[in-house]
Amino acid sequence: MSGYNVAVVGATGAVGTRMIQMLEQSILPIASIKLLASKRSAGKVLHFKGQEKVVEELVPDSFRGIDLALFSAGGGVSKKFAPEAIKRGAVVVDNTSAFRMDPDVPLVVPEVNEAALSRHHGLIANPNCSTIQMVVALEPLRKVYGLKKVIVTTMQAVSGAGNRAIKELHDETQAVLEGKDYEPQILPVSGDKKHYQIAFNPLAQIDVFEEDGYTHEEWKMIHETKKIMEDEDIQVTATCVRVPVAIAHSESVWFELDQKGATVSKLQELLKKAPGVVVQDDPDNQIYPQAVNAAGKKDTFVGRIRPDQEQADAFHLYCVSDNLLKGAAWNSVQIAERLDALNLLRVPK
Repeated sequence: MSGYNVAVVGATGAVGTRMIQMLEQSILPIASIKLLASKRSAGKVLHFKGQEKVVEELVPDSFRGIDLALFSAGGGVSKKFAPEAIKRGAVVVDNTSAFRMDPDVPLVVPEVNEAALSRHHGLIANPNCSTIQMVVALEPLRKVYGLKKVIVTTMQAVSGAGNRAIKELHDETQAVLEGKDYEPQILPVSGDKKHYQIAFNPLAQIDVFEEDGYTHEEWKMIHETKKIMEDEDIQVTATCVRVPVAIAHSESVWFELDQKGATVSKLQELLKKAPGVVVQDDPDNQIYPQAVNAAGKKDTFVGRIRPDQEQADAFHLYCVSDNLLKGAAWNSVQIAERLDALNLLRVPK
């Protein structure tokens, strides 16, 4: 069979399992797939296109003969093993934050900045999940009207912190409903000093706090947006909140356009024509994006588009997307598909 030899690193995790699903649905020609994880997960059996695949322990030589490696096993793993994969001839698409702000590594959302793929040197970074859906929603508007300023407040699902965080939400919610005690262990950040209840309780912390009072998640949204749009003059600020939702991030986005003439109907029409966007915006019939409807889908859903009543050329929108798919696994596989289409991957054997 002709096609690429593909490896998935972190294959048993929340994103890794969905990378496998997205590869099953992908138009990418695949000759073989290798599933890699830590020694603890080695030996587990997963499935790809109906065939059993045994998860192997990740070691440097795992990448011998591999053309494409999709990484989603934490930044430390990527920093250690991505160079090993590249050294052995693989092109790496990395879903962690390890290389996102490296000036030599393209940070890519295919609907927004596909052209950056041509500058890769064996490594492409997948942006932060909350950044991805926001730039997908804003880029069609920026192309026509320019973009001056963005203020975003996110409502992010616990799955962004992994499978253990989903379990914590479920177990903790059940305990609260039954009037039982529950000691949080994961959220808001597993490695931070304190852990707080997420059941019925939004947490205004995602990732650790920086010295300026912003969390690292907020820092990522600010700087990744500028890099993806290749415009350091766009003013971006963010407040990122973890909410008791399993899957799909929601975002309230205020934005100021650079040029005059935009109206709600014009913005809606631009978004209806945009790749990867589904407009759900009919207030009269209470139609707007919802997390429960976005979960399991690849698109970014946009609604509640309305003008700011205090400032000219400023608008609000609300966008929702599955953080494990478009925010991670699907965007990674999309990148691989575009690399193939642009002849930027090794020629299939």
